[in-house]
Amino acid sequence: MQLLIIRHATAVDRGTPGVPDEERPLTPEGEEKFREAARGLARLVDRPDALLTSPLLRAKQTAAIVAAAWGRVEAKETPALAGGSFEEQAAVLDLYPDDATVAVVGHEPHVSDLLARLLGSRHDDRLTFKKGGAALVDVPGRLAGGGQLAWFLPPKVLRKL
Repeated sequence: MQLLIIRHATAVDRGTPGVPDEERPLTPEGEEKFREAARGLARLVDRPDALLTSPLLRAKQTAAIVAAAWGRVEAKETPALAGGSFEEQAAVLDLYPDDATVAVVGHEPHVSDLLARLLGSRHDDRLTFKKGGAALVDVPGRLAGGGQLAWFLPPKVLRKL
């Protein structure tokens, strides 16, 4: 499988009065910048077979933006992407065939933890995603067997593509 891991775009700050964490939306600037990054992602990766997203608002909004850039793909809410364990995430992702391309939208530190686990890195050696950043990993079998990093790009680079 090709696994595209995306961190949600810039959202309103945690602790904003009257806005619970799970309901924090993207900022207007976050939406605008990620639309540009999503166009770059669509140039790098063909439309995925599946687009999975955390059910938290900022991730769902990010997934909707990238879905629009690819066209004809719908995001599916996946609770394991909102802080589930690697095993919970793998249980969902391992259902897809080896030749599938699957994109996931989630949060820090969970997206970094997933990437580190796939690459066989220690937790403290993980690559930290910038908001709106993405990584592509080739996973030849089940997720527990790991994968090989194809690329890891910050949103600034994606916007330039």
